[in-house]
Amino acid sequence: MRLLGLDYGTKTVGVAVSDALGITAQPLETITRKEENKLRQTYARIEAIIAEYHVDKIVLGYPKNMNNTLGERAQACEKVKEDLERRTGLLVELWDERLTTVESDRVLQATGVRRENRKAVIDQMAAVLILQGYMDAHPDR
Repeated sequence: MRLLGLDYGTKTVGVAVSDALGITAQPLETITRKEENKLRQTYARIEAIIAEYHVDKIVLGYPKNMNNTLGERAQACEKVKEDLERRTGLLVELWDERLTTVESDRVLQATGVRRENRKAVIDQMAAVLILQGYMDAHPDR
């Protein structure tokens, strides 16, 4: 089963994909858009990735607040979940993404990625952490 991991943000979507065996997550790309609510091209790109990689399920980062409440960003992700399920026919699972961007920055620092280059890949790394966390927690998926 091949999985797609998404880190949905206001202007970018980090994308990661699992290997064919569903063991590891690899960064794929960052989808950017000029305005937060202009999602048509973003959805079209996600659909193209799903077709290209023969994705069976989507794991979408769910930005809960640190006190486990749901805020405006979490509600936006719920809407994206509904849209993706309707458009792709795939199951979209929400996965707690708290601190993944912070952890992504730490990983990139530790691997020697220069500060000015981190912005380009931080969303992809967050998507990798979201997807890998989901896969590690659900080995029998």
